[in-house]
Amino acid sequence: MITGQLRTKVDKLWEEFWTGGVTNPLTVIEQISYLMFARLLDMRESTEEKKWSRKHKTSKFPGMYFPKDKQKIRWSNLKQEADGEEVLRLVRDELFPHFRWLGSQESINEDELTNTFGQYMKDATLMVNKPSLLVKAITMVDELPLNQGDTKGDLYEYLLSKLTTAGINGQFRTPRHVIRAMVDVVLHGNHEEALSWTVGDPACGTGGFLVEFIQAMREHYTSEDGVVVEKVPVEDKDGNPTGKFRESKTYTGDLIEPRQWKHIKSEMFHGFDFDVTMLRIAAMNMMLHEIDNPDINYQDTLSTNFTERKETKRWSEDSLDLILANPPFKGSLDEEDVHKSLTGKVKTKKTELLFIALMLRMLKLGGRCAVIVPDGVTFGSSKAHKTLRKMLVEENQLEAIIKLPSGVFKPYAGVSTAILLFSKGGQTDNVFFFDVQADGRTLDDKRDKIGADDDWQDLDVLRKLWPKWKGGKGKRHFKDRTANAFFVPKSDIEGNGYDLSINRYKEIVHEEVEYDPPKVIIGRLQKLEKEIASDLKELEAMIG
Repeated sequence: MITGQLRTKVDKLWEEFWTGGVTNPLTVIEQISYLMFARLLDMRESTEEKKWSRKHKTSKFPGMYFPKDKQKIRWSNLKQEADGEEVLRLVRDELFPHFRWLGSQESINEDELTNTFGQYMKDATLMVNKPSLLVKAITMVDELPLNQGDTKGDLYEYLLSKLTTAGINGQFRTPRHVIRAMVDVVLHGNHEEALSWTVGDPACGTGGFLVEFIQAMREHYTSEDGVVVEKVPVEDKDGNPTGKFRESKTYTGDLIEPRQWKHIKSEMFHGFDFDVTMLRIAAMNMMLHEIDNPDINYQDTLSTNFTERKETKRWSEDSLDLILANPPFKGSLDEEDVHKSLTGKVKTKKTELLFIALMLRMLKLGGRCAVIVPDGVTFGSSKAHKTLRKMLVEENQLEAIIKLPSGVFKPYAGVSTAILLFSKGGQTDNVFFFDVQADGRTLDDKRDKIGADDDWQDLDVLRKLWPKWKGGKGKRHFKDRTANAFFVPKSDIEGNGYDLSINRYKEIVHEEVEYDPPKVIIGRLQKLEKEIASDLKELEAMIG
């Protein structure tokens, strides 16, 4: 959780870019990410310099990321330069070319920092042309607490929350409380084995699903003594202090063993996207959440070369224990660009259907997937829609359909969506349905919080009820189809042509309304007319 003072700093930094002529939200975040990277690189350089000094008392530090002739472009030196024009020249003509050089290197002493975000600096471009803006931005980024583990992650998430417009190709940011509900459902009863999982997102965007997964794991594996509690001031809706305080908890994950941390930080997470800007943001997001070396790849996962490229081939088939995703609903693709293994399963050009086929291919046998899809996937009448749904039910274990309200993705889009939860292989006996009618925020464009900060309404109900389901063993608790949560046996789904829309199975109770007999109603109308006529006569008499 970040304080109001820190939010204010981020807001001012954002405003500086906006008034300075950089108005595209993705560009703003990308440019801020570059500056954060420059500062983090300098912080790491300082750490290596101290290590060197302890071991080599007489020789001077040769530099790790910044050789002797590049020391002047280190963050600690740039921020002290008073001449704005010189700062702009150093950053544009020396620092960014140095970034691109770092990105072209295989590694620097096997260092994670240059292996992750660094590889996306190969074509990094400074979009800030005003010296005054760059100097202010450097000053403001220098004030951000990038040396504080949990805070720096929250800070970046707050920055990402400013993406208030949809990206290209149907991309939009998934609300973090929805992601967390999905993570909590898939992790229930699986926390121990999850420590060794491989987790992926074939359309990772800003990396939100991957970040939320590690946050949930960190919370679960923190002892009472490992929770850092701070008191932070409570503010009103305008950001003014109220004089009250609330507890903010930081979870250290102190119960996770070093060997497990090694897997989490360098082997667990695998993200893919074909938008380089999104990849930079995702890599920075992961780094700021202390995942030093995530496998974030530039890749269109639907394309033919996903299974052929050296960097991605391993993850293209039978490789992942868990997939969490909200792939873009772009519409239709050119069939020639799509891998034949996908169109062979589902003859379609629609990305929302192709992505599900892709996820089934990427999962290990028994691997699970929680994915957000447009509502049409659950009831679409085309042959491809029906084929896909039949494949989920007949060849795999379809576990749950969780209907989301149509306002969840506002202001980006008003599209109605659902969460599909399924496992690769196995068999479907019964499917759990849940109707989320309220998610803790208003369903208009403002999406204001309703109630307490930790009250997520029906999503909390879902967390409470899901453990009772027990993979279908607890179905006796969910027989009532008028409730928000109920189950449907496979035979019913087959009988309805594999329709998976919740409205097909949910029973609506209509309350009987009693009306007076028509003669009584007519009598009341006649009486009312007489009263009106009488009032009109009195009014006529008054005006002569």
